[in-house]
Amino acid sequence: MKLFISALIVLFSSSFAIAADVTVDMLNKLGKDKMVYSEKIVRVDVGDTVFWKAKDKGHNVEFIKKGGAPNGVKKFKSKISKDTKYKFEVPGIYAYQCTPHKNMGMIGFVIVGKNLDNLEAIKKIKFRGKSQKVAEKLLKKIAEKH
Repeated sequence: MKLFISALIVLFSSSFAIAADVTVDMLNKLGKDKMVYSEKIVRVDVGDTVFWKAKDKGHNVEFIKKGGAPNGVKKFKSKISKDTKYKFEVPGIYAYQCTPHKNMGMIGFVIVGKNLDNLEAIKKIKFRGKSQKVAEKLLKKIAEKH
């Protein structure tokens, strides 16, 4: 019986260890870039969680409303200057931004499950200001890797 219980503990423990959760910092400056996420493109599997850490004040995370997430995903917007997390259950590409700094290029993408089915919808997002050039560069990188 003890062996059976031990086997169950190992089985359940290992299933939790498989998750590849990722942390992204929200920053005022990273190298020469200002108002940035530490990672601009994050790749995770379905069921993984992305943690956004408010290393500097004044930032948040918001999925871009029109076309910024796979169909059926509810809107997501964190509070300013607060750590947040999101567990990704639907495969596809998620485009997100810092609400106060979106025009300054503070955007990022999460690719869930290597699924690019909504890439064309993501390409149609109307990015403004510096985010337009940042998005073009990142989307090109995403398309090249697949």
